[in-house]
Amino acid sequence: MVWIAAAAADMDPGTVGTAGTAGAKASSAAIALKAIAEVQMRVSLSGREATKLVPADRVVPGDEIFYTLEIRNTGSATVPAPSVVYPVPEHTRYVADSAIGPGAEVSYSIDGGRSFDRPENLELAGPAGAPRPATAADYTHIRWQFKHGLKVKSVAFARFRAVVK
Repeated sequence: MVWIAAAAADMDPGTVGTAGTAGAKASSAAIALKAIAEVQMRVSLSGREATKLVPADRVVPGDEIFYTLEIRNTGSATVPAPSVVYPVPEHTRYVADSAIGPGAEVSYSIDGGRSFDRPENLELAGPAGAPRPATAADYTHIRWQFKHGLKVKSVAFARFRAVVK
């Protein structure tokens, strides 16, 4: 697990138990981000099969990783309507419609985090230069824009999934 107030080191594609935070940004220096990368594992409990999330220490192509962002106000005042940007980790592909954050509007970037919009408004140049709708595989960054302030010592959560390429 990694705490950041600004960008930190990149993730190693084979070892992602401590999710990479390069390119992660918050709208305030008072916001600290903790990124947790986990995979779903099947377990047997009293003869019943169940699933649980475990640290994504080693992954292989095709594995689906659950990324949870813990967004904490470490400052001395409420942060009004914080915004958090997190890159789709290198060597992964974002899973469509998987980004959530209670009380947050989610938008996406296809240009390295320079601009964000809703999925239906994102377009790329297709064959012969004709525009084509962007797909989840084209997303480079995800932004959660919270609708309410984050009080001192409060924590908000956001989550998304990505598949290892």
